[in-house]
Amino acid sequence: MKANPWWVHPALLITGLLYGANYSVAKSVMPEPVSPFAFILVRVLFATAVFWLIHPLFTSEKIESRKDFVRLVACGFFGAAINMLMFFQGLSMTSPVNGALIMTLTPVVVVTMSYFLLKERITRRKALGLSFGLCGAVFLVGLHEFSFSNSFLLGDLLVIGNAISYAIYLVLVKRLMARYHPLTVVKWTFLFGLIFVAPFSIHEAVAIPFGDLSGAQWLSIGYVLLGTTVIAYIANVSALKYVNSSVVGYYIFLQPLFATLIEVVSGRELPTMGKVISAALIFLGVYLVSVKRGN
Repeated sequence: MKANPWWVHPALLITGLLYGANYSVAKSVMPEPVSPFAFILVRVLFATAVFWLIHPLFTSEKIESRKDFVRLVACGFFGAAINMLMFFQGLSMTSPVNGALIMTLTPVVVVTMSYFLLKERITRRKALGLSFGLCGAVFLVGLHEFSFSNSFLLGDLLVIGNAISYAIYLVLVKRLMARYHPLTVVKWTFLFGLIFVAPFSIHEAVAIPFGDLSGAQWLSIGYVLLGTTVIAYIANVSALKYVNSSVVGYYIFLQPLFATLIEVVSGRELPTMGKVISAALIFLGVYLVSVKRGN
């Protein structure tokens, strides 16, 4: 693996912040006036257009083999289509607490799949860091508030499916990053993702009342399109050129932390010692997972 450049972990940190803020930002436009599935199509369509337009400015490389094309199709399915569709649909059918807690399983699934498919070792240091992060995220969200209601079961299963699909995507795209430029990977990933997403959401997307959206709502949409779609996906795949899938997956623990910090700063939640301890556990876990012993 190539030497780890200075920008990798700051980029992953910023990605966690972008996703953490997204929980608050997206609320201003979903589910009204923009339905979740319609928003997904807009995200994927916008990202596809941006990546294909800027790709020639950075590289002219082409996909080398049919096997890599098959892997890119899988990345589009798991990373830009099914994970988004399952997450938004699942979140609408379960409680926010259930969804947030289930999402903390994603790094665990990534580590497990990376072990079996990429032969990434699960060291004691990595296992300890993962345990700290999982405990911190669970304490932060509140395990006691998890609901086992049958009415949430389907939604919970869809969110679990989202966690698994995103983990599969991180493992698949890691292999591609060993041979291709990040923009080459994401432009094909989102093109294939668009093909998968369109049939499920085109009928809702055409009903978006673009002319009636307020300035604040346009800003929220712009944040999601540029921040959590274009910038976040480029940052993640670029980091995968230098670090393991498990490290990128681990940063998902930062999303509920940053979401909580934003709520505290905005005055909607109060800071507590429990939140401070949870944050300390998560950052300690980040350190143990991402920094090699002796560095």
